Amino acid sequence: MNKDIGNLFVVGTDTGVGKTVLCLLMMQFFFSRGYTPFYLKPVQTGCREAHDIDSDARFIYQHVESLRDREPAESVVYCFRNPKAPLFAARDEGKTIDLEIIEQAVAEKAQSFSPLILEGAGGALVPVAGKTLIADMITRTDGKPVIAARAGLGTINHTLLTIEALWRRGLTPLGVIFIDAGDAPIPPAIIEENRWAIEDISGVKVAGVIKKISHFSEPPPDCYLPLENMFGKIG
Repeated sequence: MNKDIGNLFVVGTDTGVGKTVLCLLMMQFFFSRGYTPFYLKPVQTGCREAHDIDSDARFIYQHVESLRDREPAESVVYCFRNPKAPLFAARDEGKTIDLEIIEQAVAEKAQSFSPLILEGAGGALVPVAGKTLIADMITRTDGKPVIAARAGLGTINHTLLTIEALWRRGLTPLGVIFIDAGDAPIPPAIIEENRWAIEDISGVKVAGVIKKISHFSEPPPDCYLPLENMFGKIG
């Protein structure tokens, strides 16, 4: 019998750090171990609907074998055209985001799937509705934070600020995963310095590094090592 992992909330240290790629790997990882995971993007901005080329849900469904006959729109609660913070993307369309609708969607999916893998929009302190930020959404969805961070320069500051924002809300991250997706790999010495600083200052573990992926449907096995470090050799 599989271990009940609960809701996992992937939060980034910034926009464009690789949250969706991490969510993809998590979906593949848990499917391969006999789980029934579900990907949920509470708020998607920067695309018209779930089938757009820029849709995160479309990307996930395209590269997870078990989802290719499923409907990506099932994984998106709100979708707005402009690539902005959710609060302002919704406002541009004369709309507001109802947090209770998101909470209901999460509760409904959590009854049938495990783990539920939620992806935030941008960084931890991005506004969603009123004064509610992405970090507050983690609490409202009973999520366990998994931090996606860049591997290179600047990540110490961005990651520690993200951890502090989560701590202020009583949230303890499961860990940090570095994503090194640039054309030129980050030198190992720099990655090691970043890892050491984050772990030494915060006590939060860096589970590993995900390197650039050429074929998302079949990533190399070492891409899953950070997830094994974080969740153990489950399944």
